[in-house]
Amino acid sequence: MSHQFDVEKSRADAVVSAGERRRAALAEVDEAKFSWFHAKACIVAGVGFFTDAYDIFSISIAATMIGYVYHAGGANTANQDLGIKVAHSIGTFFGQLLFGFLADHVGRKRMYGIELMIIIVGTLGQAVAGHAAGVSIYGVLIMWRFIMGMGIGGDYPLSAVITSEFAARRIRGRMMTAVFASQGWGNFASAIVSIVCITAFKHQIQHQPIANLKAVDQVWRLIIGIGCVPAVVALYFRLTIPETPRYTMDVERNIKQASQDVDTYLTSGTYVNDPINNNERAELPKASWADFGRHFGQWKNGKVLLGTAWSWFALDIAFYGLGLNSSTILTTIGFGSATNLATKQLNIYQTLHNVAVGNIILAVGGLIPGYYFSFFLIDSWGRKPIQLMGFSVLTVLFVIMGFGYDKILSTGSGKKAFVFLYCMANFFQNFGPNTTTFVIPGEAFPTRYRSTAHGISAASGKLGAIVAQVGFSRMINIGGKNKFLKHILEIFAFFMLTGIFSTLLLPETKGRTLEDLSQESQDHFVKDSDLNNNGINKTSGNGSTASEEDTRAHEI
Repeated sequence: MSHQFDVEKSRADAVVSAGERRRAALAEVDEAKFSWFHAKACIVAGVGFFTDAYDIFSISIAATMIGYVYHAGGANTANQDLGIKVAHSIGTFFGQLLFGFLADHVGRKRMYGIELMIIIVGTLGQAVAGHAAGVSIYGVLIMWRFIMGMGIGGDYPLSAVITSEFAARRIRGRMMTAVFASQGWGNFASAIVSIVCITAFKHQIQHQPIANLKAVDQVWRLIIGIGCVPAVVALYFRLTIPETPRYTMDVERNIKQASQDVDTYLTSGTYVNDPINNNERAELPKASWADFGRHFGQWKNGKVLLGTAWSWFALDIAFYGLGLNSSTILTTIGFGSATNLATKQLNIYQTLHNVAVGNIILAVGGLIPGYYFSFFLIDSWGRKPIQLMGFSVLTVLFVIMGFGYDKILSTGSGKKAFVFLYCMANFFQNFGPNTTTFVIPGEAFPTRYRSTAHGISAASGKLGAIVAQVGFSRMINIGGKNKFLKHILEIFAFFMLTGIFSTLLLPETKGRTLEDLSQESQDHFVKDSDLNNNGINKTSGNGSTASEEDTRAHEI
């Protein structure tokens, strides 16, 4: 009887130690002061999003150049243009689902960097893609852009979750927004690089024969190829970033190693993996299909996943669909296609120059400022109010732009007003749901499903982008060139309205710990450990238990 009591007492002491050690480590992460390690995590993750946006937005001007080169100064067919522009979105959709799943089952650290390698390979593949009798340049580009898209897709759940799990509670929103805001700078950089390259090749573009636009061919390859430079720089730092303590504790179930990691990286920014001494395994809820169904089968959890997925889907329909208006906007502000110059070559140069400058104006006019309004307010005002405000304002803006389309564009002052409304729509997408739909899924789910759920949410958004790019690009010319555009804007207004209702399903995540947001009780989260391997229930030569040894192994 005494022997059994000693074993049970030792087991209880071990469980208490593991649970307390976990809570202490989590509290240390949640209440940590902002340090160089936090800044480094933001920079390393942000460089990936910078690269993603650069690669995504650079194709718009590159596609125009490709049309000039392979159509003797003409343009791509509708299918060719759509193919090279939508291929990365389809790849991103699958990458978000795949890497989201793998990051929860293999580990954040093991997957982080692999997606960047895929982006680098896909980007270089595009830059050197060739045309031959047996294969079209468009087919080769579509293949490489799909591969690149897989890597970009992997970046979404990995960067979001790693930043979220390393961040202190009170600054988590700003850290995640800082990472996501790198997209705006990537867009801006693609326009800057474009104008530099176009200007550098100005003489050749203006004087080479239409049948051999070698300089234009070199420029688009250079613009796309430069996109892999920041990715190469960031690769080493991604491969050497430590595993997040939450994953080590809650999925690998190694609480002792996680506690050591927290103590080490918060002070020195480094970590030491010690599999010999830190080999304890606590018993916590394990990820499985049955457990996934049980967890999200409860409405309190399922509604959050539904809310994040639909909000992102609705937002991306308008976010990518708004690009359908860019040519109208650029023409209105004097940066449209040039057609009245002396030679075809001069028109080509001026058109490319106008598009690059126009993209800089649009980025500065609404895209980048919106991110930083979110950055400054997300940890004080909250995620949910920003998302609700954004969807509400966007609903009103798209109603005005859609139902008043013909009347607004009928006068010169009306066209200027339309440009203003367009910039406001860009602004309130980024100071609104475009930022928060990235942040909330990285916070609102348990550690064992956080990356998977973020991947599902992000893939839902990318599905919306594909619908916008494929569906609306086909619909826009119903009844004549751009005749259906006003109705598309009205459709956007409807989806923004649905985003208001899906946002109501979401919790406010500001200032709360990730464990609190998981909606799982933390009181008995660490259950009875499987301690047989550590000595409990084993006997020494004289018949006594090895509980003392095991108890020492679990001391804090």
